[in-house]
Amino acid sequence: MSPVPGTTAASITPVVVRLKLSLLRNGLRQSAGRRAAYLASVVFVLVFAALVLLGLIALRGVGHAASLTVPLVAVLALGWAVMPLFFPSGDETLDPTRLVMLPLRPQPLVRALLVASLVGIGPLFTVCVLVGSVVATAHGTAAYVTAVAAVPLALLGCVALARAVAAANIRLLSSRRGRDLAVLSGLVIAVGVQVVNFGIQQLSSAGLGQLDPVADVLGWLPPASAIGAVHSVSKGAYGVGVARLGLGAAALAVLLGLWARILTRLMTSPDGSTLQVGEAGATKTRSTGLSRLLPAGRTGTVMERSLRYVWRDPKTKAAWVTSLAIGLIVPVFNAVQGTGSIYFACFAAGMLGIMMYNQFGQDTSAFWMVAMTISSTRDAYVELVGRALALLALTLPYATLVTVLTTALLGDWESLPEVLGLSFALLGAMLATGAWTSARFPYSIPQEGYRNVAPGQAGLAWISVFGGMVGSALLCLPVIALVIWVNVAEGGDAWAWAALPVGTAYGAGLTALGLRLAAPRTAARLPEILAAVSKG
Repeated sequence: MSPVPGTTAASITPVVVRLKLSLLRNGLRQSAGRRAAYLASVVFVLVFAALVLLGLIALRGVGHAASLTVPLVAVLALGWAVMPLFFPSGDETLDPTRLVMLPLRPQPLVRALLVASLVGIGPLFTVCVLVGSVVATAHGTAAYVTAVAAVPLALLGCVALARAVAAANIRLLSSRRGRDLAVLSGLVIAVGVQVVNFGIQQLSSAGLGQLDPVADVLGWLPPASAIGAVHSVSKGAYGVGVARLGLGAAALAVLLGLWARILTRLMTSPDGSTLQVGEAGATKTRSTGLSRLLPAGRTGTVMERSLRYVWRDPKTKAAWVTSLAIGLIVPVFNAVQGTGSIYFACFAAGMLGIMMYNQFGQDTSAFWMVAMTISSTRDAYVELVGRALALLALTLPYATLVTVLTTALLGDWESLPEVLGLSFALLGAMLATGAWTSARFPYSIPQEGYRNVAPGQAGLAWISVFGGMVGSALLCLPVIALVIWVNVAEGGDAWAWAALPVGTAYGAGLTALGLRLAAPRTAARLPEILAAVSKG
């Protein structure tokens, strides 16, 4: 890569900055909805940044304030590192391969992209956090002088870390699997919110002092070491402060050098477009291996198709990730906080059972190929059985794992059989009602955008999901009555073990009955189902 004739390194930076501003401006011109969403996000971030800044300033003079500010900056740096992986479309300048045809050298390009990265709401929020951390931590003139270098050093460290991670993974992020990786952002956010909530509860009861060991370690890890340097100088440990500041500067230099090397490799090496044959061969091998584990005939074929929907279809994958995350977070985090009940473990079976609803909607207009293979009630029954078994292959072990984990956290092993039995009964009831509502109330799932229901079909979705959930709860009343009797009746504890086989058999019976009842309705309504799932 050689420089453009007549172009200096210094002149590249303003060009790249203007390029980023133009991308942002042109993106907002696409639609009023996008402008409204962007403005709303900007207002939210600014308000949140102001609250964080005021909260950190209020910590000034509080003992162990650095025990909060140093880990906070470390978490902020972690966010900078992982956000490009989950939101690769948030900044179109993250992909340097778009500049591959331009004769640019790595070092000027790194400087230009680094400066352009400082333009945006993310860097502004980071500056607010860093300034607030300095105000809460610094005491004395020497500490404030150190902060003058620490704040930009930490900011540049966060930005360089994000850029290096994004450049190292740009081939993945620009692929189909990379785009599907954004589906996991919901899981990360959900878990992160619960972790923050749990941490706040612990700090409110035990105080900031318990974070001292964590802050001592993170104070040596860049870019949090910059705030650690301010804290050290405030205490009079000037040598430690200089060492931490130097460590942050060295880490920034390493990140910039690594980023430059990655850019050089990206712009001088071929992409993976020539590997399609090898990838196709690998896919074929995986398909053969999966087929060996599944039943023979149409049942196994339907199971394989449904499992591949879970792995490949973005909307189906998003729904599964959400259900898996919520099904785990609700019982486990409540158990960790000591406020939960072992019966919260049934939440996992309930969330995953919802995946049985609107089975044909995930096929969209391609359902016509499925409809062409159904010529009798028997064919419809086998189709529904295959889809139910595919769901059970994932749901049964996961619901069992969540139940056992919740029981272990609460230490209530005596209640494990009845909770497992209740979970299996609920899962069976939801499979039964899900099969019936899939045939009676199908609706389309748009493949583009964030809508999960086509316009005009929201009522069908509400009836299908919530009506089925209420029906499932009513169907589980016999098992619920058994569990209540075991807990309140005199001598009922001796029969607690019976809830597991009774709940399992009851759930299996409901599933079989529901599939039998749904099969003739499915076979009779194939044109109506195709019309419903093809909208949008």
